[in-house]
Amino acid sequence: MIEKNMTMLTDFYEFTMAHGYFEKGMANRRAYFDMFYRRVPDGGGYAIMAGVEQLVEYFENLHFTDDDIAYLRGRGCFSDAFLAYLKDFKFECDVWAVPEGTPIFPGEPIVTVAGPMIQAQFVETMILLTINHQTLIATKASRISRAAKGRTVLEFGSRRAQGYDGAVYGARAAYIGGCQGTACVMADRDYKIPAGGTMAHSWVQMFDSEYEAFKAYAEIYPNNCVFLVDTYNVLKSGVPNAIRCANEVLAPMGIRPKGIRLDSGDIAYLSIQARKMLDDAGYADMQIMASNSLDEYLVTDLLAQGAQIDSFGIGERLITSKSEPVFGGVYKLAAVEDEAGNIIPKIKVSENVEKITTPHFKKVYRLFGKTSGKALGDVLCVHDEVIDDSAPYTLFDPIHTWKKKTLQDYVAKPLLVQLFKQGEKVYQSPDIETIRDYCQEQLDTLWDQVKRFEYPQTYYVDLSKKLWQVKNDLLAGCRVE
Repeated sequence: MIEKNMTMLTDFYEFTMAHGYFEKGMANRRAYFDMFYRRVPDGGGYAIMAGVEQLVEYFENLHFTDDDIAYLRGRGCFSDAFLAYLKDFKFECDVWAVPEGTPIFPGEPIVTVAGPMIQAQFVETMILLTINHQTLIATKASRISRAAKGRTVLEFGSRRAQGYDGAVYGARAAYIGGCQGTACVMADRDYKIPAGGTMAHSWVQMFDSEYEAFKAYAEIYPNNCVFLVDTYNVLKSGVPNAIRCANEVLAPMGIRPKGIRLDSGDIAYLSIQARKMLDDAGYADMQIMASNSLDEYLVTDLLAQGAQIDSFGIGERLITSKSEPVFGGVYKLAAVEDEAGNIIPKIKVSENVEKITTPHFKKVYRLFGKTSGKALGDVLCVHDEVIDDSAPYTLFDPIHTWKKKTLQDYVAKPLLVQLFKQGEKVYQSPDIETIRDYCQEQLDTLWDQVKRFEYPQTYYVDLSKKLWQVKNDLLAGCRVE
């Protein structure tokens, strides 16, 4: 685990509200907050949950240093009693989250925090930035990996990432989402994500000729020769020199070259021509890698054009999710407890229907067909409800309630797992390979219609009858005559 105290990475209004709750005697009133998102990036059908391990690390290291307290005192707007509370701060919340690698859908809780109001409110910013970022990149990586249709996809984006953590955590999320490796050395060191790389154009330019550059590299790294062939001219210089080097340097060693990389030009045309040249020279086993500002749409188009590409290096459009660089997760109050410990559901109402929240302390079930193994829909329930999968269950659209479907022969599995109980960790994060494998297994439970890039089938996320009634009763009580 990488320990880093991020306690002060928060929005200032979380301090002002926390101070307000403290002064009004509400600091320890138990509250329930949900993180959820409203819309899938890129018009897709699903997102991939990521960032839970870093969220656990954040909660484990919550504390205020003397320097933190001195800074807050210097702002001149917080009482000494409140600052004393922060100095002795101990995290006491219960936390649940959807495991990393799980496909997630709009409107359902993916993180739930329950505990003293002052604490449950304070952690909002870090929950959002941690889950929003990695979920965004994991989702993009999943889309690109599926577009590659089984070909290797490597994350090459560190130098284009939004800052240091964006590079490392982005590589982590990309690996969860389906990439097979990264160019980022720190991601390999810290998270055991396979890192690799060969040469840049500068290597080729440093030598008097392209052939000399290839020859020198082959002599140093004979077992890992991937030649960058577009520094001068791909078909007239780069590929011929790669073949010559394979014949004159590697063949006498009894070693086969790994491949070539294309980083510019008409990659579809160049790859087709390069493939023919390599095959004719007896190197049908040399692979062709493509890079240069690729994403799922360009990868799809290249393969549709017959491009002869075995692997893709994806940089800026993955590590920044360039086509849609924000994952819109939000963190909203769902319930509070009264003095007797009764849970009082809370709702946020808006003229924008998608911004109306779903109240109450909730759980989420995913229903799978016993025969198909496919996910049939998710159901949001009040926390004390249990779906008995030995009996038929009727799903209904929470908006268009006449749309119903009764399921039989299904299995109901709860999605949220508990991370912390009264501030103590009760969850062990799986290793990255386990998460990545789990992600692929769970993606395989989605129907292909849900995974389409264009106009995917909307996945069912419904409310139980009990929760639907709670929400509608609250909405009725909010009407202004």
